[in-house]
Amino acid sequence: MRRHSLGVNVGGVMVGGGHAVVVQSMTNTDTADAVRTAEQVAQLAAAGSELVRVTVNTEAAAQAVPVIAERLAKAGCTVPIVGDFHYNGHLLLTKYPECARTLAKYRINPGNADIGRKDYGNFQTMIETAITHNKPVRIGVNWGSLDQALLTRMMDANALQKDPLPAKAVMIEAIVASAIDSARAAEKHGLPANRIILSAKLSGVQDLIVVYRKLAAACSYALHLGLTEAGMGTKGIVASTAAMAVLLQEGIGDTIRVSLTPAPGGDRAEEVRVAQQILQSLELRAFTPQVTACPGCGRTTSTFFQAMAEEIEGHIRRRMPEWKRDRPGVEAMTVAVMGCVVNGPGESRQANLGISLPGTFEAPKAPVYVDGKLVKTLHGEGLAQEFIAMIEEYVVSHYRAEDVVCATGVRQP
Repeated sequence: MRRHSLGVNVGGVMVGGGHAVVVQSMTNTDTADAVRTAEQVAQLAAAGSELVRVTVNTEAAAQAVPVIAERLAKAGCTVPIVGDFHYNGHLLLTKYPECARTLAKYRINPGNADIGRKDYGNFQTMIETAITHNKPVRIGVNWGSLDQALLTRMMDANALQKDPLPAKAVMIEAIVASAIDSARAAEKHGLPANRIILSAKLSGVQDLIVVYRKLAAACSYALHLGLTEAGMGTKGIVASTAAMAVLLQEGIGDTIRVSLTPAPGGDRAEEVRVAQQILQSLELRAFTPQVTACPGCGRTTSTFFQAMAEEIEGHIRRRMPEWKRDRPGVEAMTVAVMGCVVNGPGESRQANLGISLPGTFEAPKAPVYVDGKLVKTLHGEGLAQEFIAMIEEYVVSHYRAEDVVCATGVRQP
């Protein structure tokens, strides 16, 4: 069960309110370069990102936002674009109203938007702009840019206590207070609660879990999850998964982003695939057929089953855009590619389609199971392609094609 939270409409994508957890990502291009940014937004959307955030930090970036949206529309990409603002958001949104109209959501960091000060025109102006253009706002607190005035007040008050809390505990309370107080200030200025999303990002797994548990208990705003500055490669993937899996399992979180640091020239869309896999592994959503493969051991000295598993995953990935469009439900399909007789037959029976390859010294045959039943035994060098052909046949026979219009204009089933 998802935690009860208010539903927020972000450019047609529903966040919270009992809807499925939404996958979000962010570009790392210079937003002022409209061509490159539009290309990366489209790549992230094609990978499955349902919201894409772009930095809006300069006048050139603000001017580029409508151009980016226009290029995406011409390419048939309708993913909502979120604007990330710091320090000068009030100036940019006011000076460039077309940017304000084009963006599906604004992200405000209260620590960089003068919230809590006597005169907080930056924050107030951005909220009023959101109201004018009927836009939702994510109030995103980050421990690296926390409201220092608020933190100082809370540290001073804590120091006067008979049994003061550790500094980290006070910082955590300050992060939660900053998010809640900023949301209430936004409501005070007229922004409805169902147009507010909160986030409170830290880089420590345990700290993030504590903060979001406190937020979930204290409010009903939709919550965006993410471990900030998660890191590169395995570290970033494991840390993000460890933190968000705990919270999602508890029903906390309405939209997520995995903030991976890509290698130079690396694939930005990797963060989208990791986020999807977190949700699919928790059985909260299904995005693509899952391929189960054994890790290999002394019984599988051949690398054939590993190569076959990789080939099958690649085939599914390439076919998914068409399958997703024409074969609804295919994302829930499961495939098993096993390397020997120990667990191979049993795992294969549990999948929609499974193949148990011969391990070292086993008979050179590969039984294939379809929905738990042995249907064929494959032999020889071409068995990988034969098994892929069986996958294609299964998709056609088990997932109904949507009605399509053929070249003659006649609707075909």
